[in-house]
Amino acid sequence: MLIKRAERFTSNDVTDPALYLSRRELMAGAAAWALLPGASAAALPAPAPLQATRNVGRSLNEPPTKYEHATTYNNFYEFGVDKDDPARLAGSLRPRPWSVRVDGLVQKPKTFDIDELLRLFPLEERVYALRCVEAWSMIIPWIGFPLAALLGRVEPAGSARFVEFTTLLDPEQFPGQRPGFFGSSLDWPYVEGLRLDEALHPLTLVTVGMYGRVLPNQNGAPLRLVVPWKYGFKGIKSIVKIRFTEKQPVSSWQLDYPQAYGFYANVNPAVDHPSWSQAVEARLPSLFKSTRTQLFNGYRDQVASLYAGMDLKRNY
Repeated sequence: MLIKRAERFTSNDVTDPALYLSRRELMAGAAAWALLPGASAAALPAPAPLQATRNVGRSLNEPPTKYEHATTYNNFYEFGVDKDDPARLAGSLRPRPWSVRVDGLVQKPKTFDIDELLRLFPLEERVYALRCVEAWSMIIPWIGFPLAALLGRVEPAGSARFVEFTTLLDPEQFPGQRPGFFGSSLDWPYVEGLRLDEALHPLTLVTVGMYGRVLPNQNGAPLRLVVPWKYGFKGIKSIVKIRFTEKQPVSSWQLDYPQAYGFYANVNPAVDHPSWSQAVEARLPSLFKSTRTQLFNGYRDQVASLYAGMDLKRNY
């Protein structure tokens, strides 16, 4: 059964204009035109094909954003703050060899090699909506496996309440992590977190590919998190550590700007960013914010029960 959603965008939003919002102008609250950085992305070799079975029941029945748009317009501050920085600089990242340590409040802590993970868990393709906190969105066919399958392998302790995720810290591979790098005030490494029930939800995906191919460097290779009912910054990239905790982790954006970026970061049109409204969004490559944003990014039926009784404006 398909996830039911109201029609969000017109067919005009999936045409080919090579124009985008610049990061800094959008952060300032003003829309501006910027050239599509497709030429710089072409310097990287095309990712290898990656087979996966489409999970129709977990996929939207909407046309995906074009691959060249989804791989050249990215927030990945480890490479820089501008949208074309990841595609332009991602050649410095080495996604092999790669391992992920899973520990903390667990019975069986373990370090998993990325290729071991690909062997352990059947890969699914899921077409999800991606809603950025900057009020733009895409539709992306991700490839991965449920995070719950991985977490179950280490047998969480009864005292575990949260899951903390950490990105690779390596300024050689991530120029944005170098001291004095212009434009970012984040503390490194990048850290994100979920409540345990959020992490175990069947929509939460460990992602290793997109569009039928291995995940590109600029999109978070070799593995990232995708939580479709939350803003995109919760989808931590290039993960090297997963840790179970009793106390709520403090995420990087929450530490940097707590008035704008809360721990939960659920998509909510009733809770504005301090600098712009979250009531409407633009589907890239269109610049026009002509579509009303849906609570939980349209996944209300699947996830609203996680937050029963919570004040969603206070717990943003």
